Amino acid sequence: RETSGLLVIAKTQPVFENLRSQFRRRCVKKIYWALVWGIAPAEGVIDKPLSHDPRDKRRMRPLTLPSRGKARSWKAVTRYRRLGQSRGVSLLEIDMKTGVTHQIRVHLAAIGHPIIGDALYGDDKAKDFDLRRHFLHARSLTFLRPDDGKAFTAEADLPADLSGLLKRLNVKI
Repeated sequence: RETSGLLVIAKTQPVFENLRSQFRRRCVKKIYWALVWGIAPAEGVIDKPLSHDPRDKRRMRPLTLPSRGKARSWKAVTRYRRLGQSRGVSLLEIDMKTGVTHQIRVHLAAIGHPIIGDALYGDDKAKDFDLRRHFLHARSLTFLRPDDGKAFTAEADLPADLSGLLKRLNVKI
């Protein structure tokens, strides 16, 4: 609910089925921007399966060992590159190869770079930046148009609260 940016909605059942198939086959390219704590490496890949946290059903958790017993897990791969940095924070572009619930938030927190304002997986110091939500933005989606199969890319600019924070922090893109 706090993530800004793009959302795809199908108007008909056949379009829905087509798009769902593309997402399941991992044919949709999803790019996000996130502002995280710390100076992240220039680029990286996080390849950690995720499962529900047995102590808190709202949360997911990365698995370091193979899952045993009844715990279900999902493969999750997140690629990132640093777009800018300033004052102990980094702006990352994230390419999700998979699409597991809370994947970006969990993966970035697992490598020590939680998203600014993420009260569930990081340190909620968003009030330090006058931010009322986490800094995660669905920047672009590329998929095949269901009607003709041609590649289509939709992009969304940062909303004013997030772009304003980048300006205040002097994060250059």
